[in-house]
Amino acid sequence: MAMNAEPKMPTEGCSHGGCDATPGSDPTGDKPLGGVKLSRREFAKSTALIAAAITAAGCGTSALETFKQTRLREMSHDELKAFLVKLEKRYEARFGTHVDVRATPHAEGVKFAYALDLSRCIGCRRCVHACVKENNQSRPNPEGTHNNPIQWIKVLEMDKEKGIDLNEAEPYYNPAEVPREGKFYMPVACQQCENSACTKACPVQATWKEPDGMVVIDYDWCIGCRYCMIACPYGTRRFNWGEPHLPKDQLNTNTHVLGNRPREKGVVEKCTFCIQRVREGRYPACVEICPVGARKFGNLMDPKSEIRAVLETKRVYILKEDLNTQPKFFYFFGV
Repeated sequence: MAMNAEPKMPTEGCSHGGCDATPGSDPTGDKPLGGVKLSRREFAKSTALIAAAITAAGCGTSALETFKQTRLREMSHDELKAFLVKLEKRYEARFGTHVDVRATPHAEGVKFAYALDLSRCIGCRRCVHACVKENNQSRPNPEGTHNNPIQWIKVLEMDKEKGIDLNEAEPYYNPAEVPREGKFYMPVACQQCENSACTKACPVQATWKEPDGMVVIDYDWCIGCRYCMIACPYGTRRFNWGEPHLPKDQLNTNTHVLGNRPREKGVVEKCTFCIQRVREGRYPACVEICPVGARKFGNLMDPKSEIRAVLETKRVYILKEDLNTQPKFFYFFGV
C-alpha cells in the first residue's frame, strides 16, 4: 500500500476543500443561523471579551487554546506538524512517557471495508479486549473515581432458531460458557457508513468520512453535545462522561491523531477500523486476534482482495439496510 510522504488532512464533505460550518450553524450546512457566516477562528479573534471571560472564570490557558483551536481539516501542513508536537508534549506531561502521534494520510485508490462470518464467531469477546488495548479506551478504575470504562465493540448472543433479532439479543451473556448450544454471536461496532447519519447531525462538523471510508472524529473540535450518538442507528458511539482512566503501563504509545490517541473528558469516540494500523498496511487489532478467522478486512477497490471475494461469493447481510446508511461493515454466513 503506497503511502504519501507528506501528512495532509482530507477535505471530503467540505466544499472547495474547506469547511465553514461553525458552532451554532445550520447542521444541514445550507446556511449559518442568523444569516452571519463566521468561522470559529474569526469569531475567536474578534471577541477578546469572551477570552477574558474564560480567563476570569478560572478555566486557564488550556481552555483558551481549545477555544481558539483550528479544526484539523483546516490546518496547513506546518500547522498540523506543530499540532502533533503539541499533542505529544501534552501526553508526555500526562503519562510521563513519549506518545507518538501521527497523521498518516489516506492512500489513493483505497476504500476499506469489513466482513464478519457469523457462522464462525464463537462469542469469545477477544476482539473486544484487543480493541480496548489497541485503542487506548478508558479502563475500569479500581478506586472507583471517574470510573468510565469504554468498549467500542458489543457482542450480541442470539438464538439460531430466531435468526438475527436485535429485540431478543443478549449482550450480557457469560463469555466463559461460549459457544452455547443453539446460539450464535453477532459483534457490532461502528458500521463506517457511506451515508452516515452521525456526520450530518454534528452541529460543528467535528466528525466526517475520510476518502478511504472511515468515519473519524476531531476530538479537539467535538463539543460533547452527543447529537451524533442520537443520530447513530447502531448505538456504536461512546461518550466520556468522566476523565478516562488509562494507566501508563496500559498505554499504547503508537497513535494516530484521528484514531487511538488518548481522549479527554466530554468527547465522543468510536471504532475507526484501527486507522493507526490500516494506514500503515496492517490489519485492525480485532482481525488479528480472532481465534477462528471470522473477521475479514480489505480494500473494496481491489478486485483481488479478500473483502471483494466475500461480497462476490457470499450472501451478505447489512444491518438495518432499510435506513440507507450504506455501511461498509457486512455480515455473512460462510457455511
